[in-house]
Amino acid sequence: MAGENDVLEQIQREVKGFGDNVSGLKSSMEKDLADVRKLAEEAKKSADRPEVKAQIDALTTSVSEKHAAIEKTVAELKAQADQVATAMRRAPLGDPKEQGEEQKHALAYFETKAAAAGSLKVGSPIDPAGLDMDGYRAWSKSFPLYLRRDDKPIEAKALSVGSDPNGGYLVPTAVSARILTRVWETSPLRQLSTVETIGTDKIEIPIDDDEASAGWVGETEGRPETGTPAIGVQTIPVFEIYAKPRATQSMLEDASINIEGWLATKISDKFARIEASAFIVGNGVKKPRGILTYPAAPAGTYARGKILQVNSGHATNITADGLVNMTFSLKEAYLANGSWLMKRGTVGSVALLKDAQGQYLWRPGLEAGKPSILLGYPVRQADDMPVVGAGALPIAFGDFRAGYTVVDRLGITTLRDPYSAKPFVEFYSRRRVGGDVTNFEAFALMVVSA
Repeated sequence: MAGENDVLEQIQREVKGFGDNVSGLKSSMEKDLADVRKLAEEAKKSADRPEVKAQIDALTTSVSEKHAAIEKTVAELKAQADQVATAMRRAPLGDPKEQGEEQKHALAYFETKAAAAGSLKVGSPIDPAGLDMDGYRAWSKSFPLYLRRDDKPIEAKALSVGSDPNGGYLVPTAVSARILTRVWETSPLRQLSTVETIGTDKIEIPIDDDEASAGWVGETEGRPETGTPAIGVQTIPVFEIYAKPRATQSMLEDASINIEGWLATKISDKFARIEASAFIVGNGVKKPRGILTYPAAPAGTYARGKILQVNSGHATNITADGLVNMTFSLKEAYLANGSWLMKRGTVGSVALLKDAQGQYLWRPGLEAGKPSILLGYPVRQADDMPVVGAGALPIAFGDFRAGYTVVDRLGITTLRDPYSAKPFVEFYSRRRVGGDVTNFEAFALMVVSA
């Protein structure tokens, strides 16, 4: 209703403006005509006066010009009225939230029709104000009859509006172009780790696990040579992930969605989940090595290539005491960036644990996008962590930015191949990535054990 009122107000303003212009021209023209008559009477008495004749000629010219202006204004008013009538016959298309279903389907229909005819150009969308709503309504009414009977309905002319130049008729556009996508869970270790980008097939990281030797000495005693710390090197190679889906050329041309864009999104999502899984459980063979694949370090000692494991305090479950012990198992330097990693189901079990005073250890996040808190540290859900069970490693805790390194060699690249498998178009996508534990004391794992 608001849109119709605006149109009516605009029409009233236009009509009033034209009326004022015509009235002014008419009054001025009538005055000029009166002056012409007066001068004509005077001319009879003094026909030999040239100034009188000049005044008559000037007034005659003025009258002719104003008469022409009135005719032009009336013609413009008629043209404006025709435009308003045409606009009133068309349904306005504005903000999608304010559009009716019919208008949205009409716009989608004419876009589909233009695409089928090859006249829909990139960067030149159809003007919503120019839609033939009457033609669309007639076509929409006729199409169901065409489907039910194997003959053309009375409104055959209306059906021709929706004809495909390559044969057949365009179907009504009230079919969703939205894809209902299954939600997949993954692990956020990449976001918590250090990420290195390289231009070769591997990265070499200097490892400083040793320390210098020193000792007390007397004033006159000798100073023998002390031990010099050694620097090691850890190599992290990159590995390749690939995917090669395919679709027919016809599907790419005719689908109501962007199939190529959809496939690219699906491949990117799958690559992310594959690498996330490898960062947790990968064995290092043609894939990154995960945090759960290293043996346990002896209690109270540091051994490179081994990770500390803390008992849960129960043979088959997790206990509050086990979680508290885990936070105190790490050096203070790693607690500032500490966080928990566990499966969603494990989060549910941990959220029910209480301390000796009956207070829940779990503190849910109170702000959108903020993680929940467990014993003062944020909790991140990682679907690739194992479920709670005897001997399992369901929880990791520590500074993963210090403890794990992800190596990127190449982002996702895609090769579109329409030739090798005709009539299919293949999309060969690949990515090169690596990852490994680089600091074995920066985090610890909980083992379900008494």
